[in-house]
Amino acid sequence: MSAGGNLVSVDFEIFGHVQGVCFRMYTEKEGLRLGLVGWVKNTHGGTVVGQVQGPADQVEEMKVWLSKEGSPSSRITKAKFTNQKAIDKVEMSGFKTRF
Repeated sequence: MSAGGNLVSVDFEIFGHVQGVCFRMYTEKEGLRLGLVGWVKNTHGGTVVGQVQGPADQVEEMKVWLSKEGSPSSRITKAKFTNQKAIDKVEMSGFKTRF
């Protein structure tokens, strides 16, 4: 992904029953399916946090997926998106689970 592609970065935090339900694995798969880069991680507070970067349209699609769909066994009660900004180039490669 190079400059000129209308790239954005956004941080997320997902609330609800989102740990112990393969949420991180499904988030990785969905991010890769959409051609995005980023990371995802469980928090001690029971939420899932992460960051997504890529073309604006795909990032918006990922935000909808994170808010409404998630993994099959998850129950999302709230999705919070912060620090959304335009970027010149993606700042990482792949989509990874952090521990």
